[in-house]
Amino acid sequence: QVHLVESGGGLVHAGGSLRLSCVASASGAIFRIRDVGWYRQAPGKQRELVAAITSGGRTKYADSVKGRFTVSRDNAKNTVTLQMNSLKPEDTAVYYCNPVTFVGEFVQPYDSWGQGTQVTVSS
Repeated sequence: QVHLVESGGGLVHAGGSLRLSCVASASGAIFRIRDVGWYRQAPGKQRELVAAITSGGRTKYADSVKGRFTVSRDNAKNTVTLQMNSLKPEDTAVYYCNPVTFVGEFVQPYDSWGQGTQVTVSS
């Protein structure tokens, strides 16, 4: 599986926005990104799926972010983005983009986790 690299995290005030980007690593640059999931993990909590998108653009969102987050992709640019609006302190976590497989309503991640990008939302 192609190694994906996430970026774009930062510190924002509650109600603010961030856009995370996901690109293939240099070694995988010639390969097209396929199905991708955005995950996050906060201290003391399990890693959870935030949003996912298939190579064809079908999307899935966690209930906690519906209406606030939007996952999209630009296959021509070979990138996947996560637009995060109306951020809340509870969104604070390390965010990861990771290759996944859609199995019906379920999203199964491959074991290809990167370093993640920190998103911190202050109250």
